[in-house]
Amino acid sequence: MIRLEMKRKGEIFMAENNTKHPTKHNALIKTGIVGVVAGLLGGGVAYAGLSQVNGQNAPQTSVVPTTKVEKSSSKNSSEMTNAFNTVKKSVVSVVNLKRQSSSSSSDPFGIFGSDSSSSSKKNSKSDLETYSEGSGVIYMKSNGKGYIVTNNHVVSGSDEIQVILSNGKKVTAKKVGTDSETDLAVLTIDGKYVTQTAQFGSSKNLEPGQQVIAVGSPLGSEYATSVTQGIISAKNRTVDVTNSAGQVTNQATVIQTDAAINPGNSGGPLVNMSGQVIGINSMKLSSSSDGTAVEGMGFAIPSDEVVSIINQLVKNGKITRPKLGVRVVSVDELTEYGRKKLGLPDSVKSGVYVASVTKNGSADKAGIKSHDVITKIDGKDVDSVVSLHTALYTHKVGDTVTLQVVRDGKSQNIKVTLS
Repeated sequence: MIRLEMKRKGEIFMAENNTKHPTKHNALIKTGIVGVVAGLLGGGVAYAGLSQVNGQNAPQTSVVPTTKVEKSSSKNSSEMTNAFNTVKKSVVSVVNLKRQSSSSSSDPFGIFGSDSSSSSKKNSKSDLETYSEGSGVIYMKSNGKGYIVTNNHVVSGSDEIQVILSNGKKVTAKKVGTDSETDLAVLTIDGKYVTQTAQFGSSKNLEPGQQVIAVGSPLGSEYATSVTQGIISAKNRTVDVTNSAGQVTNQATVIQTDAAINPGNSGGPLVNMSGQVIGINSMKLSSSSDGTAVEGMGFAIPSDEVVSIINQLVKNGKITRPKLGVRVVSVDELTEYGRKKLGLPDSVKSGVYVASVTKNGSADKAGIKSHDVITKIDGKDVDSVVSLHTALYTHKVGDTVTLQVVRDGKSQNIKVTLS
């Protein structure tokens, strides 16, 4: 029946070609042809169906597109990556542990990043609990001990201090000495845990625009050894340090950077492209006095001052420093308008401007007046508040120093007995 039907089709086909009596052989060929044609038509119907969906003639085969990961075209690490690798194993998290019954005082520094945790985390050791977390950097290994510098406000009031190393190991640390005025502290751990120490570079050689990285534990040890990058915005910025009541208790000369510094970064290093520590991250400004939100204003204690202080802490356990009894600002921070308003002569290119003098203080008794510009101490140039502090801190209470000051455009020497 099938053959007959196919034959009839063949006959009709041949009839259209004017062949009335096909042979059997021809009929088989025709059947084959008809079969082939039907197959092509069937394929055509299938593709026609695709064309109605896609709106165009589809290819005969369907290929699924794929992609792959290529080898990195960057063969060398960046300078900042190398700098980070130079210090990363020396950076630690510092945990301030307090007794549950202890009443903890608030952060005494109004603009310092508060590392205190509003909800204390339980610690597994007896009745101690985590009060705050910050950062630190191992800078020396000597006599079987590893020495760590951090911020005083990170460890202030602690009953015990725990250090979390870069590999996650927790070890107990001991205080060597602290200094609230510069907000620095030195801790020690067993030297067997030290695998890397950081080196200090001079902060005096910094330039605005220079690239730096900040390393530490923002928001605590959960984000330990986080690294952020920025630039030096100013190398000698004088800021007021206030207590919880908003009273100015001190002035700090700091490095300003836009590298992100968050609560928990306090005490961690600010690092240059050579992998040297050029500052200890200590504070950030999150809002102005009128409540305006501020971004990218972090501050670090300059390394030159850090080294001077921590060496004294290691030697004596504390800092007993002489004071002049003045409030000052670096001349190079003053704008042209500020210079004219203060009446500074063009000849005064550097030094520290005396904004006010403490009554009955060392400077007041010696005859130093507000609007004076201190340019030298004992013949050594004073070009910033840092250099003023550094020169003073080489002396002890009771020493007499000679200050060279510019007053009304004229230079004079004044002897001051430090109290």
